[in-house]
Amino acid sequence: MTFTEKDLIIPQDKLKAGTTHWQSPSNIAIIKYWGKHGVQLPRNPSMSFTLQNALTETKLSYKPKEEPTAGIELDFLFEDAPNEAFRSKLVTYLDSLLPFYPFLEQLSLKIQTVNSFPHSAGIASSASSMSALALCLCSIEDDFFGTLGDDTMFDRKASFLARLGSGSAARSIFGGAAVWGQTDLVAGSSDEYAVSIEDQLHPIFKSLHDDILIVSSEEKAVSSRAGHRLMDKNPYAPTRYAQAHERLSALLPALKNGDIEKFGEIAENEALTLHGLMMTSNPSYLLMEPKTIAMIQAIRIYRKEQNVPVYFTLDAGPNVHLLYPEEYISDVRGFVHSELANLLDEGTYIPDFVGEGPEEV
Repeated sequence: MTFTEKDLIIPQDKLKAGTTHWQSPSNIAIIKYWGKHGVQLPRNPSMSFTLQNALTETKLSYKPKEEPTAGIELDFLFEDAPNEAFRSKLVTYLDSLLPFYPFLEQLSLKIQTVNSFPHSAGIASSASSMSALALCLCSIEDDFFGTLGDDTMFDRKASFLARLGSGSAARSIFGGAAVWGQTDLVAGSSDEYAVSIEDQLHPIFKSLHDDILIVSSEEKAVSSRAGHRLMDKNPYAPTRYAQAHERLSALLPALKNGDIEKFGEIAENEALTLHGLMMTSNPSYLLMEPKTIAMIQAIRIYRKEQNVPVYFTLDAGPNVHLLYPEEYISDVRGFVHSELANLLDEGTYIPDFVGEGPEEV
């Protein structure tokens, strides 16, 4: 399925005001997406779990423009305050969608959005925010044109639109787990949008916990967008892309069979590979902090000494995602409070788990 440019123009007598409201979660990639080409196309397939509590809530209001004008007309509030930097990025994004959604030039838009977690600290805020916005846009399309009544078509179109704003956002459209990037390992997979693999998860992974340990809530020094660009000249990039395919091939059977040990091994190796690629870029950079390393070491010691299947992964930031099965919640939470609390930024962590995906509000 390929989405092509469409002549979606609202007839003058059908123009009206309205509101659509979605909340969409972040996700945590186990197989990492790092490196792209073309228009937001991945160099390798990635796989992620969709979270439940780390989410963005977006309200998109629209009305006919008072005067016909070219371009996007947008009022934007982030957490109830104007943010010109974010507004400018969204105008650029929405302008890029005009070949698919020319009707956006007919409307005056207002976006109000709020996150449940710190922005730009490496918790894939772009994944939750852009997926929430994409879902709002699909609701508007379906309302005016009735073109997305089929759930599969709606989700894939939303994933496609989300991808154009943030690659990882393509996966947040689906609950449970998703794969983005064409691979012979997953039927229907595509570089254009993500697909759900929730039905391929063993029950142990459908209730997997992900406690996000906040080492720093400061905005990271190097954006993910800049990091992807640096992969173009990274000498290890070709080997990395081949490695991602190999690891996905090993991960999918583990997810299906409930092999938590193999899963954890791959998750941790992928996390360290991601940050290794940052350190071998030119210019090189480091997003992990000393407390990140201290947490990783403490987790590995705890796992070995207590024989508790708890593993870590990292996104593109310093914060640590603690992954473990539901049955070990009391043990792991006790470990966090007794051994890791002093490493947290103001004691902050977000208890999270694999969730059911976006929800219309």
